[in-house]
Amino acid sequence: MPKITTRSYDAHIFETLNSCGLSPVLARIYAARGIENTTQLETELVQLIPFQQFKNITSMASLLADAIAAKKRLLIIADYDSDGATACAVGLRILRKFGAIVDYLVPNRFEFGYGLTPEIVHLAHTVKQPDILITVDNGIASVDGVSEANRLGMQVLITDHHLPGDTLPAATAIINPNQPDCPFPSKSIAGVGVIFYLMLALRAELRQRGTFTTKDQELNLANFLDLVALGTVADVVKLDSNNRILVQQGLQRIRKGRGCAGIHALLQVSRRDHQQISTYDLGFMLGPRLNAAGRLDDMSLGIECLITDDKTYAAEIAKQLDELNRQRREIESTMQESALLKLEDLLKTRQVEIQTAYSICLFDHDWHQGVIGILASRMKDKYHRPVIIFAPGNGNELKGSGRSINGFHLRDALDLVAKRYPGLLLKFGGHAAAAGLTIHIDYFEKFCDAFEQVARTLLTPADLTRVIETDGDLGASEINMELAEYLNQQVWGQGFPQPAFNARFYVESQRIVGEKHLKLKLRKMDTTIKDQTPQKSEESYDGILFFHNDPLPDHIDAVYRLQINEYNGKSTLQFLLEHWSDPNNQVVKDEH
Repeated sequence: MPKITTRSYDAHIFETLNSCGLSPVLARIYAARGIENTTQLETELVQLIPFQQFKNITSMASLLADAIAAKKRLLIIADYDSDGATACAVGLRILRKFGAIVDYLVPNRFEFGYGLTPEIVHLAHTVKQPDILITVDNGIASVDGVSEANRLGMQVLITDHHLPGDTLPAATAIINPNQPDCPFPSKSIAGVGVIFYLMLALRAELRQRGTFTTKDQELNLANFLDLVALGTVADVVKLDSNNRILVQQGLQRIRKGRGCAGIHALLQVSRRDHQQISTYDLGFMLGPRLNAAGRLDDMSLGIECLITDDKTYAAEIAKQLDELNRQRREIESTMQESALLKLEDLLKTRQVEIQTAYSICLFDHDWHQGVIGILASRMKDKYHRPVIIFAPGNGNELKGSGRSINGFHLRDALDLVAKRYPGLLLKFGGHAAAAGLTIHIDYFEKFCDAFEQVARTLLTPADLTRVIETDGDLGASEINMELAEYLNQQVWGQGFPQPAFNARFYVESQRIVGEKHLKLKLRKMDTTIKDQTPQKSEESYDGILFFHNDPLPDHIDAVYRLQINEYNGKSTLQFLLEHWSDPNNQVVKDEH
């Protein structure tokens, strides 16, 4: 059963924030997220970390400036997820504006796999004949691919944010905040953020060389922050202060109608209002549709959507991406049903309970390689265990995608498996929360046992209990449209969670809407006075419980968020229930 806790905060910091003009509820929300003064909430571009703090960035910018002047052919090697697609679009759009001869190539997940492999290098050399390869959101682990590019006479410039292995590729230059001795403090920046910073450095280099004869030629690079915001949120990187600036600035541009044609087309097929766009829309509406191209087809489709200025063409591609996302959801649903049955059979065979397992590893010959990452995420959320899902790869290989819980660094865990069992992993990479790997099909059982042993080494039983953190309860005077609107406009996400609250409610009424959701009328119960029957509040509140059509008990303990409900042109406040339990018999339900 999940454990609900209230986020703690320093009372002195709370008082400081409150005295600086933040309301008590906002002061405690921000204090609980590590904000110590209101300047940390500023999101102006001048607050960005200077690009000069990136190791090798000025030398790489100089190399690019030389290449542009010499009319050398550049080729961006992208990744097949949202971060890779947006990073490719940012690099391509800006380099072309600066006069570069540049094209892109994105590996097909099913033919080439991830990163700058020797096979992709050969394809690039044969089809595109570039002088310079520029990786975005990949490359830091591509030792063999870079070696092959060097042999064929192509320079390689690596821009990445993933954790490096023991050996760095022999690239001409590397910028990655996580490479050794890089002083750039925002280690959580996404791949799209890294290439954006490189473009800032390139603009400075071109300016210094006197390349720009007019102010317009310099480009306002803030015009591309809509793409940076999308890639940053969709890649679920930690939203530290620098990332929050990038995302907030991008959101503001989209809200003002200044986003690129592709983003507006994706908003239209998602039925979202660009003026009200939030981080939720980027992460759960646009990101999945863009990712669907790389999961089921070819991410070139997603990249084309983001680099075109033709609204009609962007709309056509967005419709295709929307349809691919529908197909992805259907495949995911089938796979999830299959995975639950497979896990049940596995536990019976081994005569163990899920509570005693420290990890979950599953494989099925019929599972889709492009959807295993989502399935791993769903299973991780359901069972609160590190999960790795495998699907058939090339030949006798299995491709695995993993998702992890707090306290278990997935890439480090795989590294430990590789060191304990040499040869078991053909290749692996990733970061703390997500990773990918390849193994031989005959080694599946051996890997499952090895991974379970590592999980038992690194995790404690307490780590396997899901903890739901909230910001406590809200007073009657704090529950209003103003607070809901403010919270909706801010940047929330990984490492800077969206505020949630918890309380006990009396369920005054409930009815099914849309055949699968519960529309509720709720009254809060005062449980602060011990040894007395909790009293109902005088005011009732609208509530919604998505994807639930069974009746609730009269009283529930619930975790909720403030939400603005738009219906028939009218805006009303409602509670979005994310988790509930029956205080009398501890029935628990999570809503996502």
